[in-house]
Amino acid sequence: MNIGEIAKRAGVSRSTVSYALTGKRPVSEQTKRRIQAVIDELGYRPNASARALKEGRTRTIGLVIPPAGQRLTDMQLGFVASVVDAAARADLDVLLSPSGGEHDRSFERVVSGRRVDGVILMEIRLEDDRVARLLDSGVPFVGIGHTRHPEEMSWVDVDYETLIAKCVHHLADLGHRHVALVNRSAELVAAGYGPGHRAQAGFDRAVAERGLRGVRVCCADDVQAGQTCLQQLLAAHPGLTAIATINEAAVAGLYRGLAEAGLSVPRDFSIAGVAARHWAESVHPPLTAADVPADEMGARAVELLIQRIADPATPHRHLLLAPPVSLRSTTGPAHPRP
Repeated sequence: MNIGEIAKRAGVSRSTVSYALTGKRPVSEQTKRRIQAVIDELGYRPNASARALKEGRTRTIGLVIPPAGQRLTDMQLGFVASVVDAAARADLDVLLSPSGGEHDRSFERVVSGRRVDGVILMEIRLEDDRVARLLDSGVPFVGIGHTRHPEEMSWVDVDYETLIAKCVHHLADLGHRHVALVNRSAELVAAGYGPGHRAQAGFDRAVAERGLRGVRVCCADDVQAGQTCLQQLLAAHPGLTAIATINEAAVAGLYRGLAEAGLSVPRDFSIAGVAARHWAESVHPPLTAADVPADEMGARAVELLIQRIADPATPHRHLLLAPPVSLRSTTGPAHPRP
C-alpha cells in the first residue's frame, strides 16, 4: 500500500497526503481526518523517511570507527555489531564513518551535514579532537571509551587499568615473578590511546604492589607482530614467564613465538589478558581473560545516545565495566627456566 492509493481513496492529491503525514504544510482538520480514516482502514504505516520528516529527525545514528584500511579487532567488530543490533531494535539506521587521516572529511560530513541525529564514537584518545569537534557542534554523542576528562561527555568503557592489574595479580598468585605487558601499537599509545595508557597504569601499579619484575612493550595488531614481539621479549628477558595483554590481535603470534621457542602454554609460560569473550573462548588454547561484554556495551551506548537525542540537556552518564577474569587454559603455576 502506498500514498497514491491512500490519496485515491481519500479523494485528495498525493501531495496532500504527504503534507498530512509530514506536517510540512498545513492541511485542514477535516481532510486530515479523512486521510487518517483511510490509513486506519488499510493498516498503512508511513516509511521511515516520512516519520523522520514529521519528527524533524533522520532516525539515523552515526558510528565513527577506526580508518577503513585498518583491520578491526574482534572486540571492535563486536562493538560495531552490537551497536547495529541495538539500533535496529530501536528502529534506527546506522551510518558507519571512518575517521583519522584522509577520512577526517567523512567524519566532518557526519558532524556538519545533519545526516544523523547523534553519534557514537569509538577508539577514543585521552585528548581527542573528534570529541572537541562534537562538543562544539552540539550534535548529541556518546563514547565507547572516554577522554582524560570523563565528565565532559557520556560514555561506556572497560576499566582497563583495573583489569590488567587483576591479570597481573592472578599471575603473581601463581608464582610468576617476571611478567610483561604487551600493549597495542606504539603509534596508538603515542597518540594517546586511552586503553593503552590505562593498561600501563594498571600494570605498573600491580607490579609495584607485588614486588615483581615488569617490562612493558608495544606491539602492532597482527599475528606476525605478536610473534616478533615474543621473540624479542625472550631474547632480552630470558627469565620472563608470563604476559598480560590487551592486544588480542597479537595473541596468536605470541602463541606461535612460544611454540617456536619450545615453550608450552601454560606449563612453561602463562598469558592473561583483556579480550572479547567469544574470541577468548575460541582460540587454542582458550585465553584466560577479563571478558569484555561488547554486546552490553554497544546496547548501552545506543541507549545513552537515544536519551541524549531526546533531551540534550540531560546530565552526562558514565558506565565503567570491570568484568572478572575468566580462568581458562593459558595460565598455570610458574616454573622458572634454567
